[in-house]
Amino acid sequence: MVRVLETTVNKTKTAVVLGAQWGDEGKGKIVDVLSDNFEVVARYAGGHNAGHTVTISGKKFVLQLIPCGILRQESQAVIGNGVVLDPFALMKEVNTLRGAGLEVAGPGEKGASANLFISNRAHVILPYHRMIELGAENAPGRVKIGTTSRGIGPTYEDKMARRGLRVADLLDKELLKKHIQNACKEKNTIAHALFNGEAIDPDEMYEQYAKVADQIAPFVADTALLLNKAIAAGKSVMFEGAQGTMLDIDHGTYPFVTSSSATSGGASIGTGVPPTAIRTVIAVSKAYCTRVGEGPFPSEIPGELGDVVRKKGNEFGAVTGRPRRCGWIDLPLLRYSNMINGTEWLVVTKLDVLDELAEIPVVTGYKLDGKVVEEIPAQDSGYRKIEPVITTLPGWQENTFGTTEHDKLPKKAQDYLRFLQKESASTIGMVSTGPDRDHTIFIDEFTSFLKSK
Repeated sequence: MVRVLETTVNKTKTAVVLGAQWGDEGKGKIVDVLSDNFEVVARYAGGHNAGHTVTISGKKFVLQLIPCGILRQESQAVIGNGVVLDPFALMKEVNTLRGAGLEVAGPGEKGASANLFISNRAHVILPYHRMIELGAENAPGRVKIGTTSRGIGPTYEDKMARRGLRVADLLDKELLKKHIQNACKEKNTIAHALFNGEAIDPDEMYEQYAKVADQIAPFVADTALLLNKAIAAGKSVMFEGAQGTMLDIDHGTYPFVTSSSATSGGASIGTGVPPTAIRTVIAVSKAYCTRVGEGPFPSEIPGELGDVVRKKGNEFGAVTGRPRRCGWIDLPLLRYSNMINGTEWLVVTKLDVLDELAEIPVVTGYKLDGKVVEEIPAQDSGYRKIEPVITTLPGWQENTFGTTEHDKLPKKAQDYLRFLQKESASTIGMVSTGPDRDHTIFIDEFTSFLKSK
């Protein structure tokens, strides 16, 4: 057994990067920018329902499963055990990256320098997962969650019910065939009875998955061992989250949440790295707020102004193209998010989207039944009773797009950021002023952390 919990663990540069709101905060760009300072980037939750858009010198990359670190060819990208994997979506992504001229290789490929590793313990999305999710989402009387219907939730359901198929099982052809035959009997019966769904042919399904299993086999590894050995050797590791804190299965706006642990605690669960090995948490927040799908949204902007922000911020899903609901930044929500994640550094994105506004409302508190409350409601019904307390700050009405130095921001934009930092109880380390890598402001103290060994 390899001993990994040596003294180097506490000294190694490790960080979780996650969304502080309801996802879509621009984590893709931030992870890409930060990955220049990390040797390993590991994704720890979610599936191909999460999309990260990265723009490099005007060229756009949309990643759904592979960590953004893959775009830095000197980095290693790891898909952890907490991710649910659609092997066909993965191979499509691999081939797209290769077609763009990027090297993508696994540890099982001869003569190649491995830079993509898939956990042998990650669970596999199968066709009946999509069938059941789509049927359930459209069933009469069912509360719509607003899922992507890509089978994410049912895959996590099977994982927790101890009847899932893991990547290691996918590579075992005999076990795979038996699993598919047994599962199809059960799932076809359920889908027909509840949703009148069409039956899935287990033999056809086996042929497809046996073939794709051979394609992903070269990338498969014990990633928990790989990551722990990397940390013990003093390598810097970044843990890449999916979705956002308020979509976390335990701490989000339940039931309008995802099916995995999107908070910083999920990084340990979803990779097999102990929490004592994680040095800091970096949370990403827009300068305003957005939400996709159903669910409570106390700071939502009504009417035409919401459409203006959506258009200026290009607020449409990277995976689905769905328009996002837009709202003002919600500081009670951000304080809650920072508390449960242990956020040390805050990254503020899309500051430039607010450039044209003469006034910028900010939600600074919540009222329930006329009284200011400190707690975040546990129930959806509680959120819908919230009366947001709004403070209006002056806008700067100057162009900030592409600004790379804090001192060159308009004074009122600096004041806005200073207000967010004070009220959110976290320290702003970076500000994004556009989609490209270079459209970024680094604060000196944060740069010192990134350059540390």
